[in-house]
Amino acid sequence: MPIASLETPVGMLSVEERDGAIVSVKWSNAGQARSTLLDAALEQLRAYFAGELQGFDLPLQVQGSDFQRAVCDAMSAIPFGETRTYGEIARDLGGAAQSVGNACGANPIPVIIPCHRVLGATGLGGFSGAGGVETKVVLLKHEGAAGLLI
Repeated sequence: MPIASLETPVGMLSVEERDGAIVSVKWSNAGQARSTLLDAALEQLRAYFAGELQGFDLPLQVQGSDFQRAVCDAMSAIPFGETRTYGEIARDLGGAAQSVGNACGANPIPVIIPCHRVLGATGLGGFSGAGGVETKVVLLKHEGAAGLLI
């Protein structure tokens, strides 16, 4: 599967494509493949980190349970610069906040599917990407959403 990498303010990110869709973003320098989709994904990530893009427009394929995909859809619906809590998403989906947190932690396409926009009821919650919660804070600050936290 083709993978391309890009240096960003939160570290090196690798984007993986399968069957015409983005299937993962990982903190690594895993490859420099070229395809129309990978080039578009890297360009959109560059624009996002440059402050020129607030929403990604890429075909995505989330592997996992129906609940995992529903949580990823809910995260994708959170506008740039805004946040929701695990509990709010759980209430909307008819699940438990802890299950939403687990699904956020298993998000295969972080940054593009903005799991960093999901917070705990009384704090930041976790973040599974490299750098942990510090990276989450950097992403929230980048989007102007950190004022409610810091």
